[in-house]
Formats: sequence, structure tokens, C-alpha cells
Amino acid sequence: MGFKCSGRKFLARPQHEGVGAVVRRSIGRFELKYFDPFLVLDEFSVTAPAGFPDHPHRGFETVTYMLQGAVTHEDFEGHKGTIEAGDLQWMTAGRGIVHSEMPASQGTQKGLQLWINLSSKYKMMEPRYQEMLSKDIAEGVEDGIKVRVIAGEALGIKSPIQTKTPTMYLDFTLKPGSHLQQPIPKSWNAFAYVLEGEGVFGNPKSQPANSHHILLLGAGDGLEVWNKSSNKVLRFILVGGEPLGEPLVQFGPFVMNTQEEIDQTISDFENCVNGFEKARHWRSEAAVGLDF
Repeated sequence: MGFKCSGRKFLARPQHEGVGAVVRRSIGRFELKYFDPFLVLDEFSVTAPAGFPDHPHRGFETVTYMLQGAVTHEDFEGHKGTIEAGDLQWMTAGRGIVHSEMPASQGTQKGLQLWINLSSKYKMMEPRYQEMLSKDIAEGVEDGIKVRVIAGEALGIKSPIQTKTPTMYLDFTLKPGSHLQQPIPKSWNAFAYVLEGEGVFGNPKSQPANSHHILLLGAGDGLEVWNKSSNKVLRFILVGGEPLGEPLVQFGPFVMNTQEEIDQTISDFENCVNGFEKARHWRSEAAVGLDF
């Protein structure tokens, strides 16, 4: 196995997003606008009444993985549910969705949201959801390493999540002194994002990375990670995906292949047609009373 080296590394700094919410954005910012096929990675923190009220999407998938607290999701198709700590929602926006994501409990809600681009042949597919409760996400433990397999495979465990863009999404916790070797398809782009502790990625002599840092992984077909701490666990997500290699034009929550398609999407949304018909009369329950 030719292990991937640790390439670019930087700290995801807090910024405001939504209505009163704070996110640490590592992909989709000035330094890293796109990491094919990944459009955005946010580590979000939100306390009521702040949140992400009614907003549209087209042309990609959103993956919401809760770390603390809970968020309630509503959309114009009548779908509603609460994503609690450890739960997962994999939403394929496809041709169009309008939804809200708002705090569902007291205190601060924290989680990760990843946007994954869709190839041109899937951008106008019907929206769909795949949701998993925390108890249903497969976990494996081996030699001081625990993994939650959200998408893809690790330690011989496969996730049932079906991804239109081939993707792996793994949540690793390494005990002090442990060492991980995880295969990654050689042609894929991959990154690690540190949630807790400090780890050495790609090369045992490289500088360690700690919380809120993203590491873009270089060429190779696997990743090595060391937790050299004597008393603290290391927790990080490892995400990889097959690059689409297609033209990309983005306008906020709309991601298509050409400017003409973006113009058409804006027109569709403004006129509530071609996938956005139900947006004309819909408003989420969470949005009632909010001024936005």
C-alpha cells in the first residue's frame, strides 16, 4: 500500500452563516473553494433561536452528522424529522428542495454538514433521503481504534448508505498510542478533519494536527495516522470521493455545470416551477414568527 501523504493543512476559523449560526468552514471558502467532488464542509454550532431557516438546494447532496444536541429538519414535501447526536441524514437535493434546519433542544447544537457534488446525469434526479439513527450506524473496534462507518468500508464493515457520487465517510477514534492504516482508492480525493485531540497524519515525522484542522491528502492508496498522545484520544473524520472532473458553476445553494443552467435554476426557484412548485405556498413550522 502506497500511503497518502499529508498535503495542505489549515485551520477552519469561525464565520457567521444562516441566521445567527456559527460555522467553521474548511471546504467552500477562499483558500479551498472546491475539492472535487466536495463543495462545502462546515462544523456548525447553533443555539436557538438561531439556525438555518427555509432555503433551497439543487444539484448536490448534503450530509448532516450530529455531534451534540439535535436539529429538526422540515421540507416542502412534508418530510420532517429530528437528527440527534450520532444520527445521520444523507439528503440528495437533486432537481430541487426547500427545507429548514433548526435547533431542536436547549443549549448549543453541534454537527458537521458536507456538500457532495452530483454528476450532470444526477443533478435533476428526484430528491431523496437516507437517514440512520446513531444505534444503526455500524461500528468496529480493533487495536485501540474505533470506527463508525457512515459511508464506504472500514475494518471489514460496510455501510448500507447508497451514494450517487462514490464516497467514503468514516468517523475514527484512536486511543493513545494507537496507529491506523486505512485504504483509500488511489484516484480519489480525500481529507481528514480533526474533531478532538491531536494526531500525526501521513508521515510519522510530520507536525501533528489538532481540533478544527483539515488535512488534504496527497497521492497514494491509503492513509496512516498515529495518536502519539499518552492520555488523550484522537477523533477525526476521514472522507474520500471520486472526482467528477466536470465543469462547475455555483450560485449559493445551486450547483450546476453551466451558467445557463444556473440562470434557469434561479428562474425556476423564483417562479416556483420545474421542481420548486411547492415552494410557492410552503413555509416551515420552525420559520413561523421569524423575520428573515
